[in-house]
Formats: sequence, C-alpha cells, structure tokens
Amino acid sequence: MRSLHFFSLLAAATTARAAGGTVWATPHESYSSSVGVLGCKVDTNRIAYWPASVDCDNICVSLSYEGRTVHLLRIDQSQGAHDVSYDAWNYLVTGYSATERPTTGGAIAMEYQDADASACASLIHTDGNKLPLSAANSMNYLASCLSRDTWVGKNHLLYNILDPICSWGNDEVCTLDWPTANQATCPTQLGTPSVLTSTPVYNIQYVTGNKVSASNGQVVSSGGAAISPPLDLSQKSGGRIARGDTVVVMAMSLFTYWFLCGI
Repeated sequence: MRSLHFFSLLAAATTARAAGGTVWATPHESYSSSVGVLGCKVDTNRIAYWPASVDCDNICVSLSYEGRTVHLLRIDQSQGAHDVSYDAWNYLVTGYSATERPTTGGAIAMEYQDADASACASLIHTDGNKLPLSAANSMNYLASCLSRDTWVGKNHLLYNILDPICSWGNDEVCTLDWPTANQATCPTQLGTPSVLTSTPVYNIQYVTGNKVSASNGQVVSSGGAAISPPLDLSQKSGGRIARGDTVVVMAMSLFTYWFLCGI
C-alpha cells in the first residue's frame, strides 16, 4: 500500500509540474526574445524569461503572489533563472508598477500556471492578436511551429523588422508561401537594414523605475519614489540574484520531493 501511495503522489506531483507550480521569480530589466518576437508590438512589461525553450503552443503563463496575478508571454529563454519583466515583478511584490513605486530584491517564490494563449491576447498589439515575428530572423522557430498543428503556426504575423527591439528594418507585414517557400516576401526587400525610429521599445530601469529607450538607454520619463522592499521579501531574497543561480531552486526541489514522498 505504501508503494501504491508513493507512486500516486509522484504521479500527482508530475502532473502538477506539467501544468504549474512554484518558481523563484527574479526581476529582468531589458527586453529580448530568443525567437524574434518584436518588442514594439507586445507589452514588454509582461514577459517571462524562463529556462525552457520557447514553445509553439504554451506561450502564456500566469504568475501569482500574495493575491496578485499577472499574465506573461513566455517568448525568451534564460540561462537558468525564472526572470520576469521588472514591472511585472514589482507589481506582484508591492502592488504597484515599477514606474510608480520601484523596489529592489531578488528571487522570491511565486506560483505559476500554464494559461491558454487567449489569456495573453491583450499583451499582443497586432491585428487579431497574432504573435509578431521578425521575417528575417524568426524562420527557424516558425518553421518548427508550421511543421505541425500549433497555436503559433496558426497565429503569427511576419514583419520586415530585423531585431526584437525594433531599431532596424521596415515596419511592414510580409507574406510567406509555406511550404513552397521558406523565405518571406515583403513590400521592401527582406532584411534591408534601414534605421527604424517609428516603433520604439522601452525598458523600465531596475531600481529607478525610469522608462528608458531600449535602443540607446536614454531616459524618457522618470520613475516614482522608490520604496524599501517588504520585510518578508528582503529576508527571503537577500538582494537580486544573478541568472543561472540554480542552487536555491535545486534545494527547494529536493525539499518538495521529500515532502511529497515522505522519505
């Protein structure tokens, strides 16, 4: 009976991990996307930078802490940490945007849940809320999504913009005759490195809460008055941790395994 109980608990834990669980969330300042999602067409303050590779279906997650919840686009891969946009992290911790009352801190345990892509629709600012991809630099990712029945395969738009922070290229929609062609056709020659200034991307600066240009770092607007981190946060985090610091996460995983399995 104990063995049966053990495997039942293990199966339940595995299922829970597939759908959601606990992560040690850390603040991330600068927008990026490893698959070429264009920051000028999504809410860069609601992005998840997580260790797993970017999926073609599960691109939306919810993250909760102390009764507050945000939805995040999971469109970048970190080197080990569960980073989230600084503004999202600040809101979850304090209840305020980082531009209003910026605070500091590091890894803190938060609950996540995989969410349907429709839950992140408001974070995507394109016609039909389709994922905006770089026509020049997203084809490897897109090809993997088009090779089977996926959400991204059915819900994407290609733009003739070269980089995720939208500083090069032309802001125009391209077409792709897949699978006949593996290169998009655009009104202007694909990949033309024109300086692009009409679609700026902004970051929220860690500590200050300043809104700054992602392309040159210039301050666009000043943040609000900084506040001290909540006492429980300062006790848990001990300051901002570096990416790839997995020791704490591993320790918590071992503790969870011990708790569930009773060994």
